[in-house]
Amino acid sequence: MQQVGWLIFVLATGCFSLGVAWFLALYILRKDCGSEAMQKISTAIKQGAEAFLRRQYQTIAILSVVLGIVIMLLYWLLKKDASGGAYATVAFFLGAICSGLAGYIGMFVSIRSNIRTAAAATRTLDEALRVSFWGGSVSGLTVVSMSLLGVGGLYAIYRYFGHEPQNIPHLLIGYGFGASFVALFAQLGGGIYTKAADVGADLVGKVHAGIPEDDPRNAAVIADLVGDNVGDCAGRGADLFESTAAENIGAMILGIALYNVSLSPGLAPLAESAILFPLVARSFGLLASIVGIFFVRTKEDGDPMRALNLGYFVTSVLAAVGFYAATYFLLQNNLWFFYCGLIGIVTSILFVLITQYYTEYKYPPVKAISRASQTGSATNIITGMAVGLEATAAPILVISAALWFSFDFGQRALPNTVGAGFFGTAVATMGMLATCAYILSMDTFGPITDNAGGIVEMSKQPLDIRNRTDRLDSVGNTTKALTKGYAVGSAALAAFLLFSAYLDEVSSLLTKAGRSVLHVVDLAKPGVFIGAMLGAMLIFLFSSLAIRAVGRCAYYIINEVKRQFVEMGVLEGKNPPDYAACVDIATKGALREMVLPGIVAVTVPVLVGAIFKAEAAAALLMVGTITGILLATMMNNGGGAWDNAKKFIETGQYGGKKSDAHKAAVIGDTVGDPFKDTAGPSIHVLIKLLSTVTLVLAPLFIL
Repeated sequence: MQQVGWLIFVLATGCFSLGVAWFLALYILRKDCGSEAMQKISTAIKQGAEAFLRRQYQTIAILSVVLGIVIMLLYWLLKKDASGGAYATVAFFLGAICSGLAGYIGMFVSIRSNIRTAAAATRTLDEALRVSFWGGSVSGLTVVSMSLLGVGGLYAIYRYFGHEPQNIPHLLIGYGFGASFVALFAQLGGGIYTKAADVGADLVGKVHAGIPEDDPRNAAVIADLVGDNVGDCAGRGADLFESTAAENIGAMILGIALYNVSLSPGLAPLAESAILFPLVARSFGLLASIVGIFFVRTKEDGDPMRALNLGYFVTSVLAAVGFYAATYFLLQNNLWFFYCGLIGIVTSILFVLITQYYTEYKYPPVKAISRASQTGSATNIITGMAVGLEATAAPILVISAALWFSFDFGQRALPNTVGAGFFGTAVATMGMLATCAYILSMDTFGPITDNAGGIVEMSKQPLDIRNRTDRLDSVGNTTKALTKGYAVGSAALAAFLLFSAYLDEVSSLLTKAGRSVLHVVDLAKPGVFIGAMLGAMLIFLFSSLAIRAVGRCAYYIINEVKRQFVEMGVLEGKNPPDYAACVDIATKGALREMVLPGIVAVTVPVLVGAIFKAEAAAALLMVGTITGILLATMMNNGGGAWDNAKKFIETGQYGGKKSDAHKAAVIGDTVGDPFKDTAGPSIHVLIKLLSTVTLVLAPLFIL
């Protein structure tokens, strides 16, 4: 009965958090929408974002149905296991639907918060901060709550129908795969859209025409503002939804080892608690995030970043308290497991600080890129690449330390217990994800403030109002970079967790088949080595396809804006710009270009597992994950540094706006844009997709 009580607590927490999100949404929607000029621009952004997401989800739905049928057929044809295929397919569709819904809800509120933030900026900075951050919090709370309710609800249903606890996490794997599949296309398509529009708007506006950012004569500006929502709101929402779902399921699978051991008399109270622990720990983290959200306030002359940091640290402290409570009640007050959770929380804080160091312009790396811009775009790009490459070192050291100590503490928690060390790393991952709802709130805050600044600029509001939105936009750029660093850090910890879960799953299947258990991955075997090389290759090929897609779409947008300048006389004010043309180009291009890299990402691991079998698939998963973590870190931090180097010059440094240094920095920023907002974030999803697809199809890889 104790486990039933905790399951009710998990589901109740998810419902309560959705209620808080609903309260915040109502608060925002009751705010005024500003002047008629503001509303006109906001309506154009809203219509473009909704049209893109509607068409994108239609494409994703078709691909999801096809893949679901393929999963069912593979199980039936190769394993003659109709029931296993049915469980996997149903869970896949549920995960896909929930992931898409989480992304849509986040974007629905964000495209209605931007105009209200712009209107609030006409009054006070604090009101504008609260409207924009609470708008982001609707997305953060909704995504994490739905993930918790999805996994916890399916667990409760399977438990009710008599499935044994140790069998249920394996039935949930399809849910994580469905969430990962939708998240990949949502992040990829949104990233291509937003960066094609952004690069096009920057190059043709700032460099070619010499006009300000968000100048209403630039036809690509509305597409750029639309892109902030479909990429950074809907895409990132789906990304972190699948992160929380897949990592919960992976941790529950590792908890099975403790469940099996705990059936002995001395550890009987641990039984189902080890499997439920990840859900309970995440519930406490969600409650901590709600408290932290309401701490965010500032004064007119205050620093909005300091207000956000205060809320984050309040969330972190409360999450640590919640972790202790979960450890006390579910893991027999084993303090070593509590220390594993603290390692995860500290790791998330360190990732945030490292990302701040490499992407904020008050620190040496960004200043070095700005200084290099004085001698042209070539030196800007060289220095930016160097910064991005250097930025991989500290995160890897932090992740390595987190894995080492959490594994060691797990073994100390239950000496001589098989799986205790791996469960320790799972607990650390749960610790890192404890603040996920707050982090996602900060991420969605970024595009809301960016849109608000664009609305204020395009509606020609007074300078003091633009100064308020600029201050929020500058903080928003930092929070978006922080979220990417946090996401890749959680992906790194989760990758080890999910890799361990894959080995456990394969070993369990091999044991049932009466064959040797897979204890190690032997790269000396040709097939296994080939799988490892293909894993590394997949990351680079996928990134190439994503970045090239941005370049192709941006090419057509730039030519369209130039055509309007020349043929329509838009620059001289003879005719209004045709915003819809650029929105249409970006929409069609993003939807067309997202399909190939997405199909490649799913197909390669399936083919490796089918041809070279389970051990080769493990090698692909292992090496692909390591390569992906490094490349994503380089792209995220390098791209963020390029962006803020440009913004540092725009504050008046090295000649300020329209100077040669500024033009060089704009070129560097456009190089970094597809790095940090298309390929980099999509790699986060790809890493976890590799884990979930191999977990779902593991039974087919041992034939």
